[in-house]
Amino acid sequence: MRLKDKVAIVTGGGSGFGVGICKKFAEEGARVIVSDINLSSAEKVANDINGTALEVDVSDSMSMKGFSEKVFSKFRNLDIIVNNAGVTHLPAPMETISEEEFDRVLNINVRSIYLSAINFVPHMKLNKSGVILNMASTAGISPRPNLNWYNASKGWVITATKAMAVELAPFNVRVNALNPVAGETPLLKAFMGEDTPEIREKFLSTIPIGRFSTPEDLGNAACYLCSDEASMITGVAMEVDGGRCI
Repeated sequence: MRLKDKVAIVTGGGSGFGVGICKKFAEEGARVIVSDINLSSAEKVANDINGTALEVDVSDSMSMKGFSEKVFSKFRNLDIIVNNAGVTHLPAPMETISEEEFDRVLNINVRSIYLSAINFVPHMKLNKSGVILNMASTAGISPRPNLNWYNASKGWVITATKAMAVELAPFNVRVNALNPVAGETPLLKAFMGEDTPEIREKFLSTIPIGRFSTPEDLGNAACYLCSDEASMITGVAMEVDGGRCI
């Protein structure tokens, strides 16, 4: 029960790594707010873990403002934010990615963290307590070809995490990130372009431990970084990558 009675938001909690994080947090005693742009997916996860499902578009300022108001109306407090929601563009040469695709990647992977900070950091600063966990990627430190703008967005997340950690440390608010390698999530096919045994084998050949990451892997790592066991850890981008970045 490392997160007993903690109130935790997990964005993108309705699928992929978000599901693993929500489940682990609930197992460890947290009161989990499963937030997702797809409310039905969020409700399914919330029902499984006795959590609360809320719909939100993390890239939209009005949606995030309304979301934060619902959170504070229901819970009055907030201990943990996991900025997990993310997207990618299909593999292609950088100059062929459309403006629409570029904007979508930057809005969901980057702008969402800015909007999260606007809406929730003042509460944590006032309470002199809180943990923020951002979902970065191995792509932010060891970029894959033809995923240029996705790589860049995750590099931004890593730098933002470190900057946030330094600024918020005097308020006893810790900020860390996770760098997962490609995992068994809905985004896997998008990273690979197409899902074939040959392409999977090519991806796996870059991961020394020989498998993709799982939602459970990310849930375990997130739980540690968001628990009091990690009270001296801030500004870290932890690799959950089976050795990919070595």
